[in-house]
Parts: sequence; C-alpha cells; structure tokens
Amino acid sequence: MINKTIAIASDHAGYPLKSVLVDFLKGLNYEVLDFGPQSTSSVDYPDYIVPVAKAIEVGDAFVGILVCGSGIGMCIGANRYPFIRAALIRTIEDSLLSRQHNDANVAVFGGRVTTDKDAIEALKVFLTTPFMGGHHVNRIDKLSELPR
Repeated sequence: MINKTIAIASDHAGYPLKSVLVDFLKGLNYEVLDFGPQSTSSVDYPDYIVPVAKAIEVGDAFVGILVCGSGIGMCIGANRYPFIRAALIRTIEDSLLSRQHNDANVAVFGGRVTTDKDAIEALKVFLTTPFMGGHHVNRIDKLSELPR
C-alpha cells in the first residue's frame, strides 16, 4: 500500500497558510497529520518541527510540510535531522528542482511571503514530481554524510 499521509505543522505566523494547505490536501484525499498549532497564538516554531520529522522517520508520513513566517527558521531546524531534506519553496521552480535534484521530503513555506495560490501550485508540483536519481544520488548521499 502506498503511503498517502502527509505530516504538517506551522507556527503562529504560518497557521493561516497551513490551514489552507490542510484543506487543499484533504480535498485531494491525502491523510493529513496536523501537528498544530490550531490558532495564531504565539508559539515557538522549533517545537513543531519535531513531530513532523519523527512522522517521516518512522514512516507514518511520506513527506512533510512546515510553515512559518518566512519559512527560513523551519527550514534550518528541519535540516538538522539527517534523514530530512527540507527545501524552502517560494516558486514552482524551487518545488520542481527540490524534488528532481534533491529528493526533498519536506516542503517549507513562508506564510508571510507566499500567497495561498502560489503555495498550492508549488505544493502540487512538490507532490507529483519524482526524484531524477542518476548522478543526483551521489550528491544526496554526500549530504547525508555532512556533519551535524
């Protein structure tokens, strides 16, 4: 059986966009593990990276989505995990190349800098673009060997 479960979380600044993405994904019949928050009350974004990373690590989700104000903090935090390849997605091309060349398994969006429409379009590409493999495999392997 193919895992169609996506883990998602945000901070308070990313909550509005996260809510839009959750509705979009459910409309496509993905199972969504929403790790919060459930409001715009202030929270610390690193706390929300952990459950998304763990869901990917144990196979409960095949990819993750993280949203904060700019996307930068979530991306930095997620990439501290050796099995996570998080990409900051601002454009469809970012999304396409992150999957084709980097086999990204976490899409990170900035809720303050990305429109709902642009995020949805980029997420469609992220979810449907396969990793190209080939010479990119060696590069991915080297990324996994970098010190943390």
